[in-house]
Amino acid sequence: MFSKTFYLRRWLDEETFSRLLTFSRFLGRDSNGSQFALDIERARRNRVRLSEIKSTLEELGVELTEDEVSYLAKALPEYDVEFQLVNGKLYVIPRVYVMDIIKRAGLHLTYDRQRKVFETYPYYYPQLKKIFIENGLKVKELTLGFKEFELELNVNLRDYQQEAINKWKKNDFKGVIALPTGAGKTVVGIKAIEEVKRPTLIVTFTREQMLQWRDTLIRFSAKRPELGLFYSAEKTIKPITISTYQTAFRHIAELSDKFELVVIDEVHHLPAEKFKEIALGLIAEMRLGLSATPYRDDGKHVELFKLMGGVIYYRSVDELIGRGYLSPYEIVQIKVYLTPEERKRYFELLKKFNALAKGRKVSELVKMAKDGDEKAIEALKLHNEIKKIVGFAQNKMAKIKEILEKEKGKVLIFTQYVEQAEEIAKAFNGLLITGKMSKAEREKVLKAFKFMKSGILVLTTVGDEGLDIPDANVGIIVTGTGSRRQFIQRLGRLLRPYEGKKALLYEILVRGTPEEYQAKRRKEQDLTDILLQMSSEYPDDKK
Repeated sequence: MFSKTFYLRRWLDEETFSRLLTFSRFLGRDSNGSQFALDIERARRNRVRLSEIKSTLEELGVELTEDEVSYLAKALPEYDVEFQLVNGKLYVIPRVYVMDIIKRAGLHLTYDRQRKVFETYPYYYPQLKKIFIENGLKVKELTLGFKEFELELNVNLRDYQQEAINKWKKNDFKGVIALPTGAGKTVVGIKAIEEVKRPTLIVTFTREQMLQWRDTLIRFSAKRPELGLFYSAEKTIKPITISTYQTAFRHIAELSDKFELVVIDEVHHLPAEKFKEIALGLIAEMRLGLSATPYRDDGKHVELFKLMGGVIYYRSVDELIGRGYLSPYEIVQIKVYLTPEERKRYFELLKKFNALAKGRKVSELVKMAKDGDEKAIEALKLHNEIKKIVGFAQNKMAKIKEILEKEKGKVLIFTQYVEQAEEIAKAFNGLLITGKMSKAEREKVLKAFKFMKSGILVLTTVGDEGLDIPDANVGIIVTGTGSRRQFIQRLGRLLRPYEGKKALLYEILVRGTPEEYQAKRRKEQDLTDILLQMSSEYPDDKK
């Protein structure tokens, strides 16, 4: 154990005495003078460096041997705090006492008493580094080696796209930009990359969107660095790398320290429990989220905004239509009745469901079912049967036929069920895209539909996002959910501008069932007010 005592015969003023007490203990005074003992733990707690100890003792005429200096150098390293990144985890190695700083910052880090290190997510690295430096600590930073690259776009931004970029820059290169489908969010994302010209990870929800990003980057850039696709068997990390949620989640440790900017498309998916790990697992200090519908029905958008920087810019569908950037549209609700047989079965099942559910919400039943409650499990089975009776109502098929006889052009038909999608496609000679099909099959069908002058494309939820068919002018929602986000996504498939186009979206509902109630509730939700309220948390005069 290290031991070093020394005497000082000279009179010590208050300032010198206080300085000595930051790294040594006063043992008392005798005929030899004032006696002190070097205290390494005290030095660490007071964040005193070896250079300060040496200069103070030299000033007072106390010499340290080479062995003593060598020992103190190991015990009191040059840095007060060191960061290490190992297997996707960030470790904070303190050489001085830092718990007070961490507590004042309101951060909750896991402390390993045996190893004497803090453990946290890479996401917190920029924040921790900043607060340590602001508190006067000498920090050994991570060796990241980010290098600037050349990227030059050959596209002129629309006024609102440039406004969005300006807001993002003003918000310290963080935030979520909410623009309707067809408003050019991808171009906004590419412009953000051009603004910083630093290693960038783009995360998309589907493989198709990943390839769209790659193609758009190539199309709109006069100069660009190498592009890498991090997906499936091809996992190439380049200055601009494009991946999917699933792949990025599974390989986040490999990606954690490679990028200074992360652009997350369809960012409303990020708060899902596993996908949240993407945002937490990346060091990237600069962050951009893109979505037509960042608001989530489950309220998890609050968590999303903490990780990405809040909604900083929003423009509504109607506003951009008024400015000529999106196609005008009309929504037509058509209501049908259940057949007598369907109605009889519907109420039989509803009676059984109510008896089992005892007034509980479906979300409560799901939780109970996960815990093994047999009545809750049976109630959920009945609930699904009830939904299917409504969703598959025979009179819906008759209405689809009426609409298709009247409307010409490219028609998109949306449903929640693969079985129903297959039935509709067969009945009306339409093309079909479902989640059961391979990616190659879906791409082939989509390509064929794009080249058709008119036709029908039937889609399950796999087509709710990332579908780019500018000349699609009619949509029919056969089955959906009460989610306003899903409804807006489906409407957005029709809003991409095309010469002389007016979009028409039909919604077929069964009277007297939850479909009618959900549609009414959805219409009462004002997404514009919600997003504007969220945007107001990040006003123009924010630093």
